[in-house]
Amino acid sequence: MSANGTNTSDSAGATGIGTEGGRFYKKQQLSPSRVVAFSHRSRFGMARRLVTPHAGKRLLDYGCGDGTFISESADLFPDAVGADISSVQIDDCVRRLGNVASLRFVHTSELAAPEFSGQFDIATCMETLEHCPEPELREALGALLRLVSPGGTIVISVPIEIGPTLLAKHAIRRALGWRGVGDYRYTEAYTGRELLKMTFANAETEIERPLYESNEHPHKGFNWRALERRLRSLMDVRHVHFSPFPWSAGWVSSQVWFVCQTPLSAR
Repeated sequence: MSANGTNTSDSAGATGIGTEGGRFYKKQQLSPSRVVAFSHRSRFGMARRLVTPHAGKRLLDYGCGDGTFISESADLFPDAVGADISSVQIDDCVRRLGNVASLRFVHTSELAAPEFSGQFDIATCMETLEHCPEPELREALGALLRLVSPGGTIVISVPIEIGPTLLAKHAIRRALGWRGVGDYRYTEAYTGRELLKMTFANAETEIERPLYESNEHPHKGFNWRALERRLRSLMDVRHVHFSPFPWSAGWVSSQVWFVCQTPLSAR
């Protein structure tokens, strides 16, 4: 059944179960902007390709949001847990997807229970870490390392908000804001100096990042190269991919992906 249809069975294909009701699914993959829809459909396609070699293992989707990815991958993983910091999101996932036998949804705080430590063969963390202030980022990375078994796989994706991609995204967001599409009218503004600095950013480049009342950063000022350096200090980054254009080396893509292996022993 297509993602726009209704399917309440206990199995799912790549189109997912119940994704049609998800907030982010509506905003992203059903966006009236063809560019936005294309970017996010490509993102979920890349995610599925990266996890398919691990089909049949136990999956954790850390920062699962509205459950789009975990539902679209339910046919690959007979035992999958989606976790999010938002109780509203978890309650919504349970309401829409709770009848799928292979899926379970928990608040991230519940992952502190001993039953979860080292119990996942693979974890995904997509479009989440860019929103975390430093204490929460440190906590999230520590949790992933604790929850995934030694030698297990962690797939992380974050948006590209530097280089030529930043200029393109900034222009598209502004245009969508002027058209009144979604919540793009609330996109954070860059000063000319900030925009120039992040366009030519390296791993050490920083600008001041806004912080919402919800204690989350927006995309403004996020530097994926700095995160990459941090990930390499914690785990083995086996592969780096880009979407929607894998050949781009990040110059004209929206997201970067890190396929990591957890340490075989404690560091």
